Amino acid sequence: MKFGVLIIGDEILSGRRADKHLAKAIELLGARGLKLAWARYAADDRSGLTETLRQTFATGDVVFSFGGIGATPDDHTRQSAAAALDVSLALHPEAEAEIRARFGAEITPERLQMGVFPVGSAIIPNPYNRIPGFSMRQHYFVPGFPVMAWPMVEWVLDTHYAHLHHADDYVEAAITVWDAYEGQLMDLMAEVTTAFPDATLFSLPTIAGEGERRSIELGMKGRQEAVAAAMVRIKRAVGERGFAWDDKP
Repeated sequence: MKFGVLIIGDEILSGRRADKHLAKAIELLGARGLKLAWARYAADDRSGLTETLRQTFATGDVVFSFGGIGATPDDHTRQSAAAALDVSLALHPEAEAEIRARFGAEITPERLQMGVFPVGSAIIPNPYNRIPGFSMRQHYFVPGFPVMAWPMVEWVLDTHYAHLHHADDYVEAAITVWDAYEGQLMDLMAEVTTAFPDATLFSLPTIAGEGERRSIELGMKGRQEAVAAAMVRIKRAVGERGFAWDDKP
């Protein structure tokens, strides 16, 4: 099963706000032994967002969608999700109950609009202010505000996908190799890649600024046994070549 994220908002694409959801989604998944397969960004454009959602619904992946589920004119996610699935919109009874409980006598038709979701949706509880998100076909739509969105994503992962937590034999490990160029380690990389076909090598060089040391993050990802054995070989070979290295946290 693959996990993806869709991050929606003109303010992200224009730079008025910096996206924090991608890094947090990776963190929340990683804490449960899961990993992110893909990420997309989309503007607050109804037709474009509808087409994007048609594509993501077709993947069958678990998708977390951040942003655009409010009731202001620039929020199009609810409408686009309904259009992508060719269903209508309606006030969700559980969402209505949550919103009425939140606002009491101050309830308004505009506030109830925040509970209008595609027909067939389930709600996602919002522990911050009780204004729920919604889910359809393994797509989970949450607000753009991190203080609301991130606990809602955690609830989804722990409620619906607890059976997948740490189910895969997958780890990552790396070292920082100091004062090396990738070209000096190419033969080692080829050797390790051949010797451990059920793990994947990665190399992330840095461009050192003035007064900084050049380095390469060299590591493996895959089955724990294979990664551990590969890292032993990498560390030994790097040391034999005279390079200093540190374990990467």
